[in-house]
Amino acid sequence: MAVAHKSAISVGLIYVPVSLYKTTRDISVNFNQLCKDSHERVKYKKYCPSCDKEVTSDDIIKGYEFEKGRYVTITNDELEKIKTKKDKTIHILHFAKMSDIDQIYYDRNYYVVAEPGGEQAYELLRQAMLSQKKVAIAKTVMSTNEELIVLYPTKEGILAKMLYYQEEIQSIPVPTTKTSVDKQQLEMAKTLVDSMTQPFDAAAYHDEYQERLRQAIEKKIAGQEIVAVDTSRPSNIINLMEALQKSVELSQNHKLSGTA
Repeated sequence: MAVAHKSAISVGLIYVPVSLYKTTRDISVNFNQLCKDSHERVKYKKYCPSCDKEVTSDDIIKGYEFEKGRYVTITNDELEKIKTKKDKTIHILHFAKMSDIDQIYYDRNYYVVAEPGGEQAYELLRQAMLSQKKVAIAKTVMSTNEELIVLYPTKEGILAKMLYYQEEIQSIPVPTTKTSVDKQQLEMAKTLVDSMTQPFDAAAYHDEYQERLRQAIEKKIAGQEIVAVDTSRPSNIINLMEALQKSVELSQNHKLSGTA
């Protein structure tokens, strides 16, 4: 697994060299874009109209458009020069309760792995946070972005959870209005929730659509036609209480039959 980012956790005078690794991998089926007539793969070329030539990565520099058609260029060396000592570390700003952070702020995760020499300080930090059910709020610069991070302790190690900034969060597009609910319907809804409650096991779930997609591709390769797997339509139950009752019955029947 490739290292996504090398840095060090800094808090007070403690300095822990670490590497960040992606926690996920892409398992989706990827399609290429083909020409409709020749079935040849479409290629995208990086082209400079002034030079009238295709350019490579070595020919490309970063530019910021400060006026229409006018750019100021900046090199990678110049980007490094504006980084402070703190920018080059994952510097902890403060600690907080795990429950203080709204789920809407979480973006993506990385495994935080201690580099040689940093194992003891890493473990002390992990255990201290875990025992107090606290997380560390930190910042670092990755590429050209200053990332807001939650260092989240687990039984196995520490996760770096990237957060959105407040200004990146959009308000709800349509105002929600809370309507009154019938007490009997609420009790039935609670019964439905209770009847479908079971421990969460991540290994129990997988991408079923991707499986069907791969099967469809195999059929196409074999020259077979893809047929619809489900042509049924949702039943139009207007009575909410009736829908709740039937949902509870279905859930109970699934439990009895051992299906999910």
